[in-house]
Amino acid sequence: MNATSAQYTVATNTLQPLQQQMLHWAHPYNICCFLDNNNYTSSQHNAEWLLAVGAMAALHTNTNNLVLLNAFINEHKGCWMFGHISFDLQSETEIGIENIHPNYVGFDTISWVVPQVVLQLVGNTITITSYASHLPPALVWQQIHATQVITATLPACSFTARLNKHQYLQALQAIQQHIQQGDCYEINYCQEFFTYVNDLPVITTYQQLTTISPNPFSAFYKVNNCYALCASPERYLQRKGNQLISQPIKGTFKRNKQQPLEDEQLKQALYNSAKDRSENVMVVDLVRNDLGKICKPGSVQVTELFGIYTFPQVHQMISTVEGTINNATTLADALAATFPMGSMTGAPKNRVLQLTQQYEQSRRGLYSGSIGYMQPNGDWDLNVVIRSLLYNANTGYLSYHVGGGITHYSEPELEYEECLLKASAIQQLFSEDHQKTPA
Repeated sequence: MNATSAQYTVATNTLQPLQQQMLHWAHPYNICCFLDNNNYTSSQHNAEWLLAVGAMAALHTNTNNLVLLNAFINEHKGCWMFGHISFDLQSETEIGIENIHPNYVGFDTISWVVPQVVLQLVGNTITITSYASHLPPALVWQQIHATQVITATLPACSFTARLNKHQYLQALQAIQQHIQQGDCYEINYCQEFFTYVNDLPVITTYQQLTTISPNPFSAFYKVNNCYALCASPERYLQRKGNQLISQPIKGTFKRNKQQPLEDEQLKQALYNSAKDRSENVMVVDLVRNDLGKICKPGSVQVTELFGIYTFPQVHQMISTVEGTINNATTLADALAATFPMGSMTGAPKNRVLQLTQQYEQSRRGLYSGSIGYMQPNGDWDLNVVIRSLLYNANTGYLSYHVGGGITHYSEPELEYEECLLKASAIQQLFSEDHQKTPA
């Protein structure tokens, strides 16, 4: 597939308004994917922004997913590709558990596309790559600058929990009995909050969400009538050459931004927390085991353990696990070995997924899945879809999930409070007293 490219230099003070124009320009396309690093510094990041629109070729599938994904990627080698993998793919891995709950949002299990146009921001340079002859880079640049930014107001609304607090606490007590009996060591237990909103201003919602919670794996993602408005802090899996990198998050403490000394003490308390270290090290062991299935023997290493990272709402405990793969290892191979990611499941993974199906009362769908991209050289980078709103524009169904790692040390009341803390950025968006103006 032939591509044309051009580069444009952008002044730093014009990047924010340009981002708004880019989103409004992209939104009319049936498929668009905007990935934003939000100015976080990391040696793993390839770009500050990536934007893909349209589809020269597309795979949307709910069955035989990994075989079809592998064939699609092989057919379009050398092209940019973008898309998602939903949590439902776990039914096709070695565990093989079908989801029994309705798919209210409607994302397919896998969507993977070769876009018509890709925009990449590195430093102050935007590179536009077009695979569509009717959209040369110069025309795209002209169209973006001519795009009008539309202001919007978010609706004030409340969300309904699939589980009330009593049901949540009962479920956690039952899960801890499984832990005590040796069925599992840790389980990521999630709950859903939902409502219905007609004509949600999705761009404004995304911009306000990432203003409140600007995280390094954010995404504005649209496939037809389905949207993911994502403010994720977590990387699932990245390939750089023959190196695989996974960075699971386990361990969350609230911040006190008004009191810097206390905020620093909270960071230290998280680092020293036996409960959070227990969660984190179990997930690290699980990720090491997963990567060991496809990495060269002896190459899997924990390059950072119990790293404490600060985000606008919370402090998080993040570890980094790396391993070396063969040239022939494919994305489908990596998904088969490691999906769903350890931070959103638990250990041992097969038993945990059975318990997840038993005790969770809603379908995760794209939540706990991944949004990401593949570069023309075959490298890829995939996030973990958390801290996200999922929306179906046809039905008005709007939802978000929150969860946490449950271990023997977990206190159900505190786990419930942690869920509410993680949900606070989203709840704040739709509160009556929130300043409802575009970011």
